[in-house]
Amino acid sequence: MSANSRLTIAAHSVAWIGLYQRQGHDVATSAQIATSVNTNPVVIRRLLGLLRDAGLVESRRGARAGWRLGRDLEAITLLDVYEAVEPSPLFSMHTAPPNQACVVGAGIQPALRGIYGEIEIALRAQLARTTLAEVLRETLATG
Repeated sequence: MSANSRLTIAAHSVAWIGLYQRQGHDVATSAQIATSVNTNPVVIRRLLGLLRDAGLVESRRGARAGWRLGRDLEAITLLDVYEAVEPSPLFSMHTAPPNQACVVGAGIQPALRGIYGEIEIALRAQLARTTLAEVLRETLATG
């Protein structure tokens, strides 16, 4: 299984748009953002569409088409971005129910549900404490 990078790419995109706007630009294109992320602009557009639906970015059509922040970076947390691009919990149960006649099969889901729930609560708490302005500051300090 490969790791999911939607949150990382979405946070990268929002931070990049924020920096671009701070430099005096009005809107950024998905191609410009994709160059920084080193991915296809279609990937960026899909994620930005989810972020737009959540009110984190806005899109402009027409001659000066592009993307801009929907809120200040200081008002966007990593939790906001996470909730916009991750439709399901971090961990899920089996796609098919395990064998209930097996002692492990019967007990594994109840045992893991509590643990997974606690992990999700801790993850959300940490993401809620971190704004995209902080992410950008840290990025610029290490870059």
